[in-house]
Amino acid sequence: MSDEVSIPEDALSERFLAATGPGGQNVNKVATACQLRVDVFRLGLAPHVHERLKTLAGSKLTNGGELLITARRFRTQEANREDARRRLAKLIADAHIVQAKRRATRPSRAAKARRVDEKKGRSEVKRGRGKVTDF
Repeated sequence: MSDEVSIPEDALSERFLAATGPGGQNVNKVATACQLRVDVFRLGLAPHVHERLKTLAGSKLTNGGELLITARRFRTQEANREDARRRLAKLIADAHIVQAKRRATRPSRAAKARRVDEKKGRSEVKRGRGKVTDF
């Protein structure tokens, strides 16, 4: 599924539910929505990747360490199964991406001077808007 991480099949479990929304009789008769449960601990992720996955997953991650992905965009079980697995692979791939650390920088002396000059200019414009008095 993912180039970076192989997802073991024993870590996955699927359940099919009745989908919601439009679709006529098909929705009422056929359980097409796929609920994919993934045991995150069985994936064998590095600790920093696991932490990022927890952040990215948000409420999809249960207290028991299971990631819950529900796919119901399509009208067939197979398409929803593929969609759920694709979303899982993308989530895991995104968790592997390390964000660059932000380096603290300061504005240069010239930038500070430009800012002060702009503020003085605006101040002059606003001061010129006062009441006009007759002499």
